[in-house]
Amino acid sequence: MILDMAMTAPESASQLITVSDSAIDQLNGLIAGQATPTPQLGLRVYIQSGGCSGFSYGMGLDENPPKEDDHVIDATEHLKVYIDSYSAQYLEGAEIDYVDELMGGGFTIHNPNAVRTCGCGHSFQTADGSGDAKSCSH
Repeated sequence: MILDMAMTAPESASQLITVSDSAIDQLNGLIAGQATPTPQLGLRVYIQSGGCSGFSYGMGLDENPPKEDDHVIDATEHLKVYIDSYSAQYLEGAEIDYVDELMGGGFTIHNPNAVRTCGCGHSFQTADGSGDAKSCSH
């Protein structure tokens, strides 16, 4: 089962992002490891200019309240996903997944907006060619 996390803004019925069951399981494990999870605990997902293809992904647990321009999505009972407006335009329809592999396992983003990705899987380019490509330094 994939948890559907649609934008809650009434002006948009489009799906923003989904999170796979394996990613939810991993996130729940991370949350359980927190001494005292805060009510506003969120998974911040964002893109930034850079990476060998133009944009790179970033994500991490964020204990701060969401920012004014964030899209806030309920992922689990104890976890919300925060995506800023700039990143949302490049992440619409994407899926956060967790891959458990001997080589290269971890969280990954399957992004339908990416027309080209680099071999490391951490950077991508959109159809409009936005973002400044830089050398891959993982």
